[in-house]
Amino acid sequence: MIVQIATLCDSASDYNGKLCMLGAFDTLCSRQFPVNHPSCALVIRLMFSPSDAGRHSFRVSCKDSYGNEVLKPLPLEPPLEVVFPGSFVPFVTRNIILNLQNIRFEKPGLVTWQLERDGNVITSIPLRVTLFDDSRSATGPAG
Repeated sequence: MIVQIATLCDSASDYNGKLCMLGAFDTLCSRQFPVNHPSCALVIRLMFSPSDAGRHSFRVSCKDSYGNEVLKPLPLEPPLEVVFPGSFVPFVTRNIILNLQNIRFEKPGLVTWQLERDGNVITSIPLRVTLFDDSRSATGPAG
């Protein structure tokens, strides 16, 4: 299995197997904390080879830099069934989109989203949560 894409974005949809994403980001700025981020999507695109055929359980967790959970771990239900229609198909892809609403961040810092497959972390997505700095506003939130 290969993780082709793993990111946070403003919104995403699966359009007949095509992954459509808008506004990928890795930094969230706020003028005060705690802050609730109103809406975003965690997007993952996976590519499976025939040796990956079968049922796989996935879970997403979100932790701060101290290892504290920002959100309860989210099991992806139902487990993903990877099926190949025949020997002529060299790979199949699956899009996972988690629409997240009102995520609360208590303080600035690094937050890490982790995707686990069958109990093993397969990819991590960092999110920098920062205090807005007017002196950097001309260059954007990432500075």
